[in-house]
Amino acid sequence: GIVYHGGPVITGKTNIYYIWYGNWSGNSATTILADFAQSIGGSPYYNINTTYYNASNVHVSNSVGLAGQSTNNYSAGTALSDAQIQQIVAATNPTDTNGLYFVLTSADVNATSGFCTQYCGWHTHATIGGRDIKYSFVGNPDRCPSACAAQATGPNGNAGADGMASIIAHELEEAVTDPDLNAWYDRRGAENADKCAWTFGTTYTAANGATANMKLGTRDYLIQQNWVNASGGFCAKSF
Repeated sequence: GIVYHGGPVITGKTNIYYIWYGNWSGNSATTILADFAQSIGGSPYYNINTTYYNASNVHVSNSVGLAGQSTNNYSAGTALSDAQIQQIVAATNPTDTNGLYFVLTSADVNATSGFCTQYCGWHTHATIGGRDIKYSFVGNPDRCPSACAAQATGPNGNAGADGMASIIAHELEEAVTDPDLNAWYDRRGAENADKCAWTFGTTYTAANGATANMKLGTRDYLIQQNWVNASGGFCAKSF
């Protein structure tokens, strides 16, 4: 099971900020992933996160929105260290402590601490401008499909973006329930989405023949399950 360690969770509405790093010109990912951020809030899927709460028994709310987007034209080149990823976030002058700032990299960009070999994404926090800012790195699975994409053709016809949607969901769920890395995780250190990574539950075939498991807004997606913190705990697509 998953255990509460006393730290904060994000309460109220969670605001998503996308930082499009690299070359995204003509890539449908910018539309697919914006739609995803705007439609995950209020869904039965995201409602799983309401099973988590803080020390005052205030639960995470089923409310998420896309609050802002910016672009970064390779300010730190194509091989990013963890420190450079934090600098990319800091360059946007983030101020929203209820926000999660995603650095989304194009397929020609690597994160040198282990993208494609040790992880497909991660989340953390740092004091930036005197505020506790939560941020995440999510790389493009087109760089390493066998490692970070569940299928060669995604339900929205963009394997990289469709793969990123599931990774974004994973990091969002963890950042909301364990923003400062001291709230919800199990005895092995696995956070809620870690416990259900690469499990998808019941699936169906999307219009283009790809596998999907949920519809959010007008689009089909294949999104990993999340850990429900109830009834002893279990992986599910909804709560």
